[in-house]
Amino acid sequence: MARAGLSGARLAQAGAELADEVGFEQVTVSALARHFGVQVASLYSHVRNSDDLKARIATVALTELADQAATAVAGRAGRDALHALADVYRDYARTHPGRYTATRHTAAASVLGEQYVAAGRRHSELVRAVLRGYDLDEPTETDAVRLLGSTIHGYITLELAGSFSHSEPSAGDSWPRIIDALDTLLRSWS
Repeated sequence: MARAGLSGARLAQAGAELADEVGFEQVTVSALARHFGVQVASLYSHVRNSDDLKARIATVALTELADQAATAVAGRAGRDALHALADVYRDYARTHPGRYTATRHTAAASVLGEQYVAAGRRHSELVRAVLRGYDLDEPTETDAVRLLGSTIHGYITLELAGSFSHSEPSAGDSWPRIIDALDTLLRSWS
């Protein structure tokens, strides 16, 4: 019998919150059962296993981030859209470090749900929408998607790990200059 109030969606949301507290890799079905004060077995009527739980948490995070990014880039183009997109990713990572890690999670094919796939696709579509302001043809646009992902996510990951805390200028001062450099590259990319 399912415990009243527990559902796959509630477990995913609680797992996302727990990820921000203890780190995404530390979130397990057992940890979530302790959080709710229930037996581990009682959660298996809502999630199949830890992989399923992590995919659900990733879906929550990807959806939240895509919603914020879509709002931020709406009505913007070129440099303004690029800064808005990059800033949303960085702000989300700093506010929700566990969830941000979840957005980088690659779920096993056996646990991929339609919502997970749709949320991931939204991010690709948002980046491509920003890149339309640079009038890039294929395969250059795909190269640019990969460049933005590598630079933005790489910077954020290094910053969260404290890699930039030992030197000047600050990571916050470097960030807009790096995004401006990406804008310059994208405008001149032939």
